[in-house]
Amino acid sequence: MKTTDLLAVARGDRAADLLLRGGRIVNLFSGQVEIADLAVAGDRIAGIGGGYRAHAVIDLEGSYIVPGLIDAHVHIESSLCIPAQFAQAVVPRGVTTAVIDPHEIANVAGLAGVRFMAENSVGLPLGVVVMASSCVPATHMETSGAVLEAAELAQLLADGTVHGLAEVMNFPGVVQGDPALLAKLAVFAGRPCDGHAPGLAGRALNAYVAAGIGSDHECTTVEEAREKLARGLYILIREATNARNLHTLLPLVDSFNSRRICFCTDDRVPGDLIDQGSVDYMVREAIRFGVDPITALRMATLNPAEWLGLHDRGAIAPGRRADFFVCDHLEQLQPRLVFRGGEQVARDGEPLGRAASIAVPAAVTGTVQIDWAAVDLRVPAGGPFLRVIGVLPDQLVTEQRILPAPLYEGAVVADPGCDLLKLAVIERHRASGALGVGFIQGIGLRRGALAGTVAHDHHNLIVVGADDRSMLAAARAVAEMGGGLAAAEGDEILARLPLPVAGLMSDRPVGEVRRGYAAVVGAARALGSPLHDPLMAMSFMALEVIPTLKLTDQGLVDVERFELVPLFVA
Repeated sequence: MKTTDLLAVARGDRAADLLLRGGRIVNLFSGQVEIADLAVAGDRIAGIGGGYRAHAVIDLEGSYIVPGLIDAHVHIESSLCIPAQFAQAVVPRGVTTAVIDPHEIANVAGLAGVRFMAENSVGLPLGVVVMASSCVPATHMETSGAVLEAAELAQLLADGTVHGLAEVMNFPGVVQGDPALLAKLAVFAGRPCDGHAPGLAGRALNAYVAAGIGSDHECTTVEEAREKLARGLYILIREATNARNLHTLLPLVDSFNSRRICFCTDDRVPGDLIDQGSVDYMVREAIRFGVDPITALRMATLNPAEWLGLHDRGAIAPGRRADFFVCDHLEQLQPRLVFRGGEQVARDGEPLGRAASIAVPAAVTGTVQIDWAAVDLRVPAGGPFLRVIGVLPDQLVTEQRILPAPLYEGAVVADPGCDLLKLAVIERHRASGALGVGFIQGIGLRRGALAGTVAHDHHNLIVVGADDRSMLAAARAVAEMGGGLAAAEGDEILARLPLPVAGLMSDRPVGEVRRGYAAVVGAARALGSPLHDPLMAMSFMALEVIPTLKLTDQGLVDVERFELVPLFVA
């Protein structure tokens, strides 16, 4: 819409396209609820107040008008759905903007993957803001399917594909002044640059912030978050499927710092998105905790808009995008009507219209290439003690445990009775034969195995199990699908979910993906795992930028020392 036309409607000289009459507008600038009419012209809010006329009128009879919610940082790939299907799950929840980092698919398919996510987001009822994936690969201690240097990221910025720089996960490299990382930060100077620095403090934190980083979503304690706030970072409180930090960090929020805090989901699987929700769930939980509703809503609207420089949204005001929803109770925050760009896109928890089917380009399919002749899971005895990854419930951080090595016929084996399982990461991008094998506690399988090509962030094939036979059966099932998830016991495949788009996503409806995922999770629980989501937990055991001990196709990584370490300890 032309500015002159918008102003004509704002002045009352021309009829609005839509008038919401008699609503209670949540004004995030004044902190008040304002009883007024809302006039919409095209995709913009034209005016607030009385005396407007319109071609269409909705009488709200006192219902609340709330700004559309913004997920400040999310990897759509973790929903296991392409963007069009992801939107079907979150838009009815009142989420009208998702700020995404496509580094999952970028680690598999490089620039083609980033462009696929951007192109599949065009025309959705969800505003998708793409950030440039900063760490592809995350570190030198993994094999990924692509490498994105500063020149490639500059290309994405120049052609308008990306808005800013996504989470800079190689925080030791930033702190030490790695030239390649500093070159990427230089490309995005003056634009939002997201951080990822679990546990970083003191002088190292000073260096990280001084490099140009502006946010962090990895805080796990109030003390950590307070120090990062004090050094100028926005804190993105995260409530993911397997990293649940919301309730731990809500005591952080007060009247002095709340304007520097945002909400994000990071990684959420379909079941959690459908059953609990997205950032709408976080707002409800914050209000239930005792946070003032206006403050809670700001953390999911105006705050992320200001941090990310999205000044055309995040609040209800003249000239801003007409992204909002209507609900009857702020505390329950159940959207009755959802509008995106002035168009109604959801009603009573259901999207209006189905996601259009798309042709998935060949560049993001057929991505599982494995040299099976090189895959040998046997671990010959090499010492009396093992370094073991210790899983912590609802966290991405792990412990490094030193345990006696259980032996059988000269090899180290899993001991499910002690919750000691074997873990392997098989390189799947180049059929190089690279293979990392280790051991893990905390997944809880009593028998069988789980496997998948979702293994953050390199997304090689990861498999965990109680015996080698089950592990190989699950891994081969995943490869035969062209990527996905599977559970096996012996040679029997108990459940499987194909993820043919980069081995990470399906183009099927989100409800169908949810049912397939639930089947694999159900099989995992039948095999003994007590975890809320053992598949998500498994996928993060390969992410070597989150302490303490992780496994890649190159071997065990001590994240605090930032180096590969041997499996055996003298």
